[in-house]
Amino acid sequence: MANKTAKSKHKSLAADIVSSIEAKLSEAGEATKKMKKSIEKSADKLAKKLAKLIDKTEKKKEKPAKKVEKKAKKDLAKAKKNAEKAEKNAKRAANKIADTVSDPVVATSAPKPAPRPAAKKATTPKPATPARKTTPKPSPAPATPAESTDTNA
Repeated sequence: MANKTAKSKHKSLAADIVSSIEAKLSEAGEATKKMKKSIEKSADKLAKKLAKLIDKTEKKKEKPAKKVEKKAKKDLAKAKKNAEKAEKNAKRAANKIADTVSDPVVATSAPKPAPRPAAKKATTPKPATPARKTTPKPSPAPATPAESTDTNA
């Protein structure tokens, strides 16, 4: 179908070119048969080139539409994946909350990290004295439980 349409466009364009050139030529004077044939050949070649250019521009116009469709499909697929991930994350969060509520031991272990920042505060003065640097470095983890047991006792 596209070839028939292109051929009909080509023929009509060639006929328009021939008629306009012959009209101008008739104003200037009589045209011989050789002139008419060369005009027809030239018009045919020109019409082919113009038809190709027209087809290229039409194809270029179609490409962005295809890109938009492709992008829409990709975005839709992305949205589905993100929705599935969100559901999984929500389930995980709900399970974690349920585990936290059911396990009181987890709640008591949460305050233990509070003394650790105190140990970090102690590390700030450590750069001032080299003796303290060597002592806390090998025992930062054991020092915090020992400190917490000392404070508890």
